[in-house]
Amino acid sequence: MPVPLPPVSAVSTADAVRLLEQASFGPSLSTIAEVQAAGVAGWIDRQLSLPATGYAGYPVMDAAQSIGCPSTAIATCGRDNYSLFPIQTRFFRNAMNGPDQLRQRVAFALSQIFVASGNEVAVTYAMAGYQQMLLDNAFGSFRQLLEQVTVSPVMGRYLDMANNDRPNPIGGVEPNENFAREVLQLFSLGVYELNPDGSRKQDGQGRTIPSYDQDTVEGFAHVFTGWTYPPKDGRPIRWNSPRHFTGPMVAVADRHDTGAKSLLSGVVLPANQSQDQDFGQAMDNIAGHPNVGPFIGRQLIQHLVTSNPSPAYVARITAVFDRDSHGQRGNLGAVVRAILLDPEARGDLKTAADYGKLREPGLFLANMMRGIGGSSDGVYLRARSTLMGQNIYQAPSVFSFYPSDYPIQGTELVGPSFGLYTAGTAFERINLLARLLSGPVTADSTVTGAIGTQLDLSAWQALAGDPSALLDRIDLLFFHGAMSFASRITIQTTLSTIPATDTASRARAALYLALSSAQYQVAQ
Repeated sequence: MPVPLPPVSAVSTADAVRLLEQASFGPSLSTIAEVQAAGVAGWIDRQLSLPATGYAGYPVMDAAQSIGCPSTAIATCGRDNYSLFPIQTRFFRNAMNGPDQLRQRVAFALSQIFVASGNEVAVTYAMAGYQQMLLDNAFGSFRQLLEQVTVSPVMGRYLDMANNDRPNPIGGVEPNENFAREVLQLFSLGVYELNPDGSRKQDGQGRTIPSYDQDTVEGFAHVFTGWTYPPKDGRPIRWNSPRHFTGPMVAVADRHDTGAKSLLSGVVLPANQSQDQDFGQAMDNIAGHPNVGPFIGRQLIQHLVTSNPSPAYVARITAVFDRDSHGQRGNLGAVVRAILLDPEARGDLKTAADYGKLREPGLFLANMMRGIGGSSDGVYLRARSTLMGQNIYQAPSVFSFYPSDYPIQGTELVGPSFGLYTAGTAFERINLLARLLSGPVTADSTVTGAIGTQLDLSAWQALAGDPSALLDRIDLLFFHGAMSFASRITIQTTLSTIPATDTASRARAALYLALSSAQYQVAQ
């Protein structure tokens, strides 16, 4: 029997679907009903309260694969302990099935802002811990998140803060500037001074104003000296500890530079402070900078709602970042709530030509699976996402998979995820649909608990005898009632050539044509 439509509610079906595209990995009939029963704000608040469906359970391994997986180990030892394969497949399982959909979506966005790539840190338990940290802090304080990112041993390895020594002119040692530069450029405030609406400030001659200079980078590089990996197995803390990723990095006071340090906004840390004092004041200095609200807020809007938010939208979110309803600064939960409740996010129909965002591969796959209905162990989805240009948690550089200001040629608009959209990756999307609609993908017998990947077309076949009903359901779940007239006519014409008794072929054809359309690629 066909699944009944959601009940009539104060929340329109179209806006419920739009919310679920923004705040989850895709709508289903059951989640639409949840939104309509709770209301938009009620659903968001419930999601904000849910604990993380996380990345626990991976064994701690020696940093050297030759030790953790000796020649006598099983053939899959390297894949299961020294690659991102296990957590990439879990990412898709969480995206499809996790109840904490909003936390998962925000953490996925944060993983592309605070990038630590598996290209450099591929020990499974290490990257699992880093992603768990992003999940746990997704709705917390930005200041706390920034601190935990900074002292993460994964980030310490990725951007060279681990074992970053104090200066030694005689030995030619100067602090490494890698993390200091990226924490300013990418993780907090960006390169130019910003207005609250995200536009760049200008001086009296109309020139943009840098938000920091080389002296500032050097100042933070000196702040970030004296941290090493946490010790293994209860061993004492010592300088230049070998790579180990359980818990945050630890401070070694006598390897920390105690000189004065120039930071942001003219702040100078005095000489002879403790390592904790320098570190805490540096974190406050970054997190308190007025750029953080528009810089981070705009990126979160881009990841969740639309690639080209209006300056007014960014300014409203900056105001919440700067001071939430309780007077707190940097409350990410309040920021996310404001992003999703903003008038620019809500509504039945968006007609502005600059509204929406291209579905990046991870979101395209999860949205398709949740909307059609099916099951997966994540193995096949991981592989196809990689072919589409998004090897989850394994960005090619600290700049992630694409820049937030990636331009759309011939316009003044940006489309960040279009940085992954080529002729080849576009065909990968179409080929993926054709493959999954043709039948199940066999499970990989080397993966514990593998079930393969398959779609359940039974509900669609139940509607296929009536093309209008079938298209209405597709329109509801995948286009929030805004499927173009041309697409609808094209699909109806195709279905008329397929016998009404061949419900499987009709369902497959309708879904294939709808989800491979240009309109579906952009979430509006």
